[in-house]
Amino acid sequence: MAGHSDLGRFLRRCRAALAPEDVGIAPATHGRRVRGLRREEVALLAGVSVDYYTRLEQGRHTSPSAAVVEALARVFQLDAAARAHLADLARPVRRGNQETPAQRVRPAMHQLIASMTEHPALVLGRRTDVLASNALARALLTDWTLLPPRQRNYIRWIFLDPAARDAFLDWPTVAAEVVGTLRLYAGRNPDDPQLSRLVGELTIRSPEFRTWWNGHYVHERTYGTKRMRHPEVGPITLRYEALAMPGDPDQTLFIYTTDPGSPSHDNLRLLGSLVARSGSTPGTTSATRTPRG
Repeated sequence: MAGHSDLGRFLRRCRAALAPEDVGIAPATHGRRVRGLRREEVALLAGVSVDYYTRLEQGRHTSPSAAVVEALARVFQLDAAARAHLADLARPVRRGNQETPAQRVRPAMHQLIASMTEHPALVLGRRTDVLASNALARALLTDWTLLPPRQRNYIRWIFLDPAARDAFLDWPTVAAEVVGTLRLYAGRNPDDPQLSRLVGELTIRSPEFRTWWNGHYVHERTYGTKRMRHPEVGPITLRYEALAMPGDPDQTLFIYTTDPGSPSHDNLRLLGSLVARSGSTPGTTSATRTPRG
């Protein structure tokens, strides 16, 4: 699913995404039979032979040098996330396919996010597993603590719970980006059996996931904006920051904020007051919606 079988697919996707004029090649005066750049054009720009580049795309050569990877990243005009993904796919084949140990969030971090009564916060781990969340995040999104541990996963909720489609006003953008995030993880961890099971389930159950997964786009979570509509308080536009957790690079803390004085700020405060009045404890927030699937 991931690994060197994906190197050729990723290169073909990058090649198809560029037009000749994007890389300084004069447009042809007659029709081109291929979409995007030709293999010969990529090879010339990267300074490698056509045969060598063809073998890369066909999977007959699986470990290009760092210099070749850098040259291809330059030709394809990749951003930092896509460059890192290309480098991951070009690493020598690894053998392992072992279950990774369960991730744990430090007790102090649980206490920290629980103390954030005005800001939704959650910690995502490998494969976008939801490792921790505060009451306001569960009220805003969904209460993963009500699910069996295997199903406490953000991307699984995005694609398999109809409530997630209603929650995000820009659901296609949100969903496509989280697929890109999972692709980035897959490049670094091609032998993760839990990832294989998750991708298999989503591929079968979601046509949208299948399409975006096969598109081989990657996305790195750093910061951004999400537009939501909560059934009890109305629309909320949130800004988020994604912070890497010291000691475990596969854990990311997400903190959501609103612009002071905005309607979104008022609506989020109203949601917080509903959570506070309910006397909720983790896993029993009355303002949350129980996910399906």
